[in-house]
Amino acid sequence: MRLYGTEIASRLMLGTAQYPSPAALGEAFRRSGAGIATVSVRREAGGERAGAAFWDLIRELGVQILPNTAGCHSAREAVTTARMARELFDTNWIKLEVIGHADTLQPDPFGLVEAARILTDDGFQVFPYTTEDVVLADRLLAAGCEVLMPWGAPIGTGLGLTNIYGLRTLRAQFPDVPMVVDAGLGLPSQAAMAMEMGYDAVLLNTAVAKAGDPAAMAEGFARAVEAGRLACEADPMEPRDMAAPSTPVIGRAFLE
Repeated sequence: MRLYGTEIASRLMLGTAQYPSPAALGEAFRRSGAGIATVSVRREAGGERAGAAFWDLIRELGVQILPNTAGCHSAREAVTTARMARELFDTNWIKLEVIGHADTLQPDPFGLVEAARILTDDGFQVFPYTTEDVVLADRLLAAGCEVLMPWGAPIGTGLGLTNIYGLRTLRAQFPDVPMVVDAGLGLPSQAAMAMEMGYDAVLLNTAVAKAGDPAAMAEGFARAVEAGRLACEADPMEPRDMAAPSTPVIGRAFLE
């Protein structure tokens, strides 16, 4: 998988929040083989040297860092946070979040497009957290984004893929654009389904961090992502309404 020209070995991305301990976080990444870690900029910028130990832990993971603008509710706020992230993490990558609804954490489409345009013009490589809306996706691509990150369900819900039709339509509409299903996944089977639909990767946090055994759940998601990708590449059979015998009748004995 290549994202903005960078080759990523794993199609599983993990967040770094809410783990019961630093050791649990590190073990989850080790067992999953995740290739990208998302990090909240606000967590690192709360004060002088705040989060230094956490940042040392993230660097020890040896994975690509994707800072995010989590918690931002306006384009201006997101742009400022993204610029802080570039200084903190020395990367032009940014996962762009502009939240428009407090309860569902649904992205603000207008602020998202505005911020994406400003950031791409400023040299950022933007990973926008968006919905499965095809029109919004088109606007984000026109703003300079080369990757899209549609939600599966609202952040932290574990509901899985709540709009399969919309996700299938989005994938079909832009077949050559790298897409990552981001947020709302609760089980490995849901990740496998996203990959079977042709998505390039999945990003999750809560389902692993809040599991009774985060490392085991992370490994489960990694295996599901691999299985889903293999199934997609194998050109799966089309579903049908009627039964079709799998055993041929030619050569079967007939009794008179």
